Parts: sequence; structure tokens; C-alpha cells
Amino acid sequence: MVVKNEERVLQACLDSVYGIADEIVIVDTGSSDTTPQIAVRNGARVIPFDFEVVDFAAARNRGIAGAAGRWILALDADETLDAASIPVVREIVAGNENAGYYFERRNHAPDLEKTTVDYAVRLFPNVPEYRYRGRVHETIDASILGGGGRLRTSGMRIDHHSRPDAEARRRKNHWYIGILKEELTADPTDDSRLDFLAAEFHQLGMFREATQVAECIAQVRPRDPCAHLNAGIYHLVYQADPVRARADFARALELKPGYPEAASFLLSLDVREPMERAP
Repeated sequence: MVVKNEERVLQACLDSVYGIADEIVIVDTGSSDTTPQIAVRNGARVIPFDFEVVDFAAARNRGIAGAAGRWILALDADETLDAASIPVVREIVAGNENAGYYFERRNHAPDLEKTTVDYAVRLFPNVPEYRYRGRVHETIDASILGGGGRLRTSGMRIDHHSRPDAEARRRKNHWYIGILKEELTADPTDDSRLDFLAAEFHQLGMFREATQVAECIAQVRPRDPCAHLNAGIYHLVYQADPVRARADFARALELKPGYPEAASFLLSLDVREPMERAP
């Protein structure tokens, strides 16, 4: 785990892995509250980490380097492992396949109308080649694939309880945008950063900027039907440009014949356009 000032949530996270984690390695990036004491009280080894230059991948990789176990289970302090997933974790570890496993992450926030879901690799073998990449929105997927491993779905779940402070989230969005731009300047070929940049703009309601990034993604991944679909959605929904949207959806369908989402959007355009031309 990588933590900073997480005394409010850390105990619940640690309780959720009680009995399954043979060791707990916590990388602390500068807590000024009782986070380190809570960690030590629960048997964790706390590794201080200089975070003057923000780099979450480097912090996570420091924790992995300090772990002795054969497998790594990575969590954030505001997450808890679903109790029903514990037997699955044990089964996977016993099987010892060279693979990283996706968890379903259920995102809960008091100011959201409903729980949202995304997926992240959180369980993987502890081998030197498997390391995180990205200063923010760090991922290990490409490293596992590049190291000869596979990526698997698993049915395992974690619950993410975000703070209800909308303004704090907005500040974090802007902070991440700045770092992502720095990463792209340092390595313009890393198009994985573009996906996260578009998401940050979208969360802030900056749809013009998100559309521009979506267009860029479609350009750098010309054979990716999903990239063209997403560009089409931005053109249609947020730019009111059905002509460009139609071209995007048609390209997505060309690349992936039968693509249901692209076909559905094209059908909706076919229905809508005669209605808009009617007197």
C-alpha cells in the first residue's frame, strides 16, 4: 500500500485483509497524522518514501521491492477487500499461474447517485519484471504482459469509499492533469497517459478538452475501434457534430464488423436526421 494521512480509513482496509496477508508493506509518502502508528500496530512494516517529486509508480514499486511473499495484493487505504473474495485469492495464489488478476472495484461516494464500477489489476506474482508505470494513474498491466504473463478476470471485488469533498476531488483532477501533461511532454509516445487525461477532463466537465484528447487517441490508435467509438460519442453528445460522429462510428464499425455500440449510434443518427429535417 501507498499511504499519506489515512488514519480515517486505514484500519478498515487492514481489517479486510486480516488472515490472508502474510506480510503488510506500507509505503508512507509523508504522513503527519497517526497513519504510521496504526500501520505498525497492525503488524505492518512502514517504509518512508520521499514524495517531493510525485510518482505513485515509484512508490508502489518501492513497496513491491520490500515484499518477500510470492504474490502481491495491492490496495489503497480507502479500499476494502470483499470478504467473499478471500477464498478466491487463496485459490489463485495456490494455483500459482503467471498472471495478473483484475478486481471489480465498486466506487462509493455519498454525493453520487449510484455506485460506479471499474476494473484494476491488484493481484499478481512478485517477480522483478512486474513493476508499475505512470506517475499518476499508475498501472502494472503492460509490465505483466511485457514480462510474459497474462491478464485474467477473476470475479474478485474491492470496495472503494471516496471522500465526499467535491472540491477536493476537483483539486485532485487539476493536479493529475498537470502531472499527466508533464508525463506526455517527457514521453509523447506513451499514449496510455491520454486515456487518463481524457477521463480527468471529463470528470471536471471540461468536455471540449476531453473531446480534443479523444480525437488524439483515435489518431494515435487508428486501428482501435473503441478509440473511434469514444471520439464519436464526444462529437455527438458534447460537440453536437453529427457529421463527424457518423464518420467516427462508421470507422469503428469498419474496424470491428458487428460492433453493437457503433451500430446503435449509427442507427440513432439515421432515425434522428430525417426528424430534424422535417418541417
